[in-house]
Amino acid sequence: MSMPPEPTPQPRMRPTSPASLAVAALGMAALAWILISNFYGDMPTLPWLPPLVMIGLALVEAVLAQNTKARIERRDGTEPVNPLTVAWYVVLAKASALGGALFAGLYLGLLSWLLPERGFNTHVDHDLPQAVVGLVGSVGLTLAGLALERACRVPPTPPDDLSATPDEGLDEDTPGGDRSGGRSGA
Repeated sequence: MSMPPEPTPQPRMRPTSPASLAVAALGMAALAWILISNFYGDMPTLPWLPPLVMIGLALVEAVLAQNTKARIERRDGTEPVNPLTVAWYVVLAKASALGGALFAGLYLGLLSWLLPERGFNTHVDHDLPQAVVGLVGSVGLTLAGLALERACRVPPTPPDDLSATPDEGLDEDTPGGDRSGGRSGA
């Protein structure tokens, strides 16, 4: 008798680990401090655009997180969410969390060099506001990315729905049923 073939492992996307974001931020902070301590005199004044863009992205993603969570939970007055849209949001959220962590490390490294130099270098006072706003914006972007990623998770099926048969909409292979986030039916 032949054995049934082993199922091939399916790729799975895991939630972003805050620990990996912290390691990325600390690594970038160390690299930024080394580069800035060696090349600060050759750098132009820090621009305002990156911190302001990160703050804007963080606000947009925070609103998306609230809206997406409400739509996935199928709250009253919300339209069903397209599963492909949720997939795009997850990619955006993961990229934003990592990008925000890297920028947080950059601004943290910059600030850790600028603050001790404040009394000795007159150019430091021009860069300090941008660095502080950049750190706030990048931390906000990281948190908003994590919130959006969390909002894209499908909640587990309530226990009273577990009595349904697979023909009634639950997927036998997936614990908790259909995980697409969309509504089924006509």
